Amino acid sequence: MSTGSEHALPTTGNERALRVALVLTGGFMLAEVIGGFMLNSLALLSDAAHMFTDVAALAIALAAIRLARRAADNRRTFGYHRFEILAAAFNALLLFGVAAYILFEAWQRWSNPPAVQTTGVLVIAVLGLIVNLVSMRLLNAGKDASLNVKGAYLEVWSDLLGSVGVIVGALVIRFTGWNWVDTVIAVAIGLWVLPRTWILLRETVNILLEGVPDGVDLAAVRQALLGLRGVLALHDLHIWAVTSGKTSLSVHIVHGAPGVDAAELLVAVRALLMSQFGIAHITVQLENAPCNQAGADGGERVETEHWQAQA
Repeated sequence: MSTGSEHALPTTGNERALRVALVLTGGFMLAEVIGGFMLNSLALLSDAAHMFTDVAALAIALAAIRLARRAADNRRTFGYHRFEILAAAFNALLLFGVAAYILFEAWQRWSNPPAVQTTGVLVIAVLGLIVNLVSMRLLNAGKDASLNVKGAYLEVWSDLLGSVGVIVGALVIRFTGWNWVDTVIAVAIGLWVLPRTWILLRETVNILLEGVPDGVDLAAVRQALLGLRGVLALHDLHIWAVTSGKTSLSVHIVHGAPGVDAAELLVAVRALLMSQFGIAHITVQLENAPCNQAGADGGERVETEHWQAQA
């Protein structure tokens, strides 16, 4: 029986971008809250509420990156990387809560919309748009590598569209006097963010449940391993991620073809998984015959039949 493992380095970048975005967003959120109440604009308050979730998201994302730097210990052998995923999940739930509040408040105001002071709303919304553009530019580079940063990026992206909506609504009210437009814009902001929030929550839950990461085809990995010379069967194939970009794999491989050395087979397995699927953190158990775990979870029938056909 032989084992092999390869360890990926943790990703802890983007800290400076998150810190700057946090300062910008936090400072402007206060201006929007004050302006929303003083100017009777629900759309502005809706945008401010989303900005509040931005502040929370950015702060949590920053804390997650710092925690992820802590070394693994005897209690947490994978370290603290999973905290980034917990942060992303919390941000998604926070966004759902904000959307629910805005929809409820809009329903309350629909029958009797208050007068909106459009000049002040326009000034604050334009400034908010600028802040969001700067923050998005800062976070753009890291959003595809980390669900944690992606969550913060989506928060800022929703705010940017919210600022655009507030500007449009204020202009319409200014020239038509239709104060109910402010409520419609607020509802639109709340509804727009829900599908994207659901996608983020779904991705984080998949990682927390140790599901196969997006972009990895389990069937393709299985067939590629079975295609290696010397591999007679495999079972207990598991692929999961501790956090974004840190995919792990473990598998039991039955081997025994003449002229195939176990050490050479391990090298071939590592090379295959890295070159074709980008998986570097692996644990392989080599066996001369399927161990008693084969078929225990009901998902290994094909590989066992393959071994029996080759034996």
